[in-house]
Amino acid sequence: MFTKIGNYCKACYDELAHNTTWPTSTELMHNAVVVLSASLIIALVVWVMDTVFKSVMSFVYPS
Repeated sequence: MFTKIGNYCKACYDELAHNTTWPTSTELMHNAVVVLSASLIIALVVWVMDTVFKSVMSFVYPS
């Protein structure tokens, strides 16, 4: 049983060390900027929708 686990760990290491193509620092920076920009845009859209919904609800159900 422990030999199977050891073989699995060795195979995982071999895959990561020799067969994986890692991004360059430029590609990594570009992808990080894309993800950050998309996250900010989605957050802004959700905030706008929340504000509009709050205004509509306060108009329909006044306090």
